Amino acid sequence: MDVEVLGHVTLKVGDERRTPSAPKARQVLALLLVNANRMVSTDVLIEELWAEQPPRSALSALQTYVFQLRQLLRKIRPDECPKQLLVTTPNGYEFRVPPENVDLQRYERHRLAGQQAFQSGENMAAVEQFRAALHIFAAPPLANVRRGMHLEAEIVRLEESRIGVQETRIEAELELGRHHEVLSELSGLASQCPQHEGFHRQLMLALYRCGRRPQALKVFNQLRQSLVTELGLEPSRELQMLQQAILSADPRLDTAERTPFLRTTADPAPLQVPWPAASPWKV
Repeated sequence: MDVEVLGHVTLKVGDERRTPSAPKARQVLALLLVNANRMVSTDVLIEELWAEQPPRSALSALQTYVFQLRQLLRKIRPDECPKQLLVTTPNGYEFRVPPENVDLQRYERHRLAGQQAFQSGENMAAVEQFRAALHIFAAPPLANVRRGMHLEAEIVRLEESRIGVQETRIEAELELGRHHEVLSELSGLASQCPQHEGFHRQLMLALYRCGRRPQALKVFNQLRQSLVTELGLEPSRELQMLQQAILSADPRLDTAERTPFLRTTADPAPLQVPWPAASPWKV
């Protein structure tokens, strides 16, 4: 049985995908799956379902949802005991499944491998690992689930992780001299994330290396206008250094060597598992 949370929450056996029809049962399943192989406390599950105002029947209702999930598991895996898949613990419940069968944990494995390769200067290997991670994480997570406070927090963390992977992958591509190849993608990302300094920095660099210095400076001015108008902030010192380097045609801009104004700040934060309101999913 495969578990999918990066997209629609589903349990997959062969070509068949099954999802609980009851919204709250699906919500319970989602929280258990993003924490696969870890106990989720009863208190957390109740808080997810009813926030700070649970009904008196909250515990019994939660037990009913768990029962419904086990009935679904019995249909999907008739040769296994549902209570060995969705395990009751002294303080809550745990969904047990091999990590390699969970798309989120496969994503995280590639993400970590890519980050390690990038930090070691192995840019080709980093690009391959990051591309594998992004191939798995190709759709908005938990797309078919009503979300409470805990699942909302998971979504924010996942979206931030994906953006970080995307930014660091592009950084590795730039260090491989692939500025022409990433230019179109960066233009889209900068447009969809108008205050994301990392994507704008990379777009400025790619444009400069493609012989388009005026456009690179225009990107800086547009970012500055957005930051000042909406947040009252100036671009970071790193961005200002890059602008000055472009103005002076600093020869360091033509190489892949990491200088202070070229070095990426992208370092996707580790998830507990093994993304801003608008996310660039269509890029």
